[in-house]
Amino acid sequence: MPQTRASYDKVAEHYAAEIGRELRGKPLDRALLDTFAELTAGRTVLDLGCGPGHVAAYLAGRGVRAAGLDLSPAMCVIGRRDTGLPFCAADMTALPVRDAALGGIVCFYAVIHLDERQRAAAYREFARALAPGGHALVAFHTGDLAYATGTAQVLRLWWDEEVDLTFRYLDPVVEIDALGRAGLELVARLDRMPDPATEHASQRSYLLVRRSAGD
Repeated sequence: MPQTRASYDKVAEHYAAEIGRELRGKPLDRALLDTFAELTAGRTVLDLGCGPGHVAAYLAGRGVRAAGLDLSPAMCVIGRRDTGLPFCAADMTALPVRDAALGGIVCFYAVIHLDERQRAAAYREFARALAPGGHALVAFHTGDLAYATGTAQVLRLWWDEEVDLTFRYLDPVVEIDALGRAGLELVARLDRMPDPATEHASQRSYLLVRRSAGD
């Protein structure tokens, strides 16, 4: 995924300026993160594909021991600068985390850049890194006016920067099955329509999953 890393390095400052405060206009996202914070209280949580760290910072503000991981080193630099939290540049398909080390994983709109094989590898890593009973909250786009579920959009220009990014619109049923094969059982699913005033006008899905306490 070198093209994904390079593309986000290019747009990191623009992304932080445009997206870094988005939770202020997303009450449902905040409510889900509040629930996640309650479920993972007192345990270490890793925000995967964290971008500038706004989700990790929100969780930290609710008492969670949060850290961020992103494929883009530039995003990690911004995250550390803007939040003061620990960040690491790494690939979510090969997490630099020991087995069962995490109480929770949050991953908002990052698995959309992975193909089916890569998502399966990432989900196996989620399950490996989570302690028994640990939760993961995964969010992704499912479609918009131009792209149906199961299709992909390739972006070549973003904020006047040349990029090479693929955005996949995922099927929640398919992802629930893939997460289950990795050892993560579904706790809750929420689908919602967009608010065009605050975000890209795409439909979204949120999956809360858990590693079995018996694993």
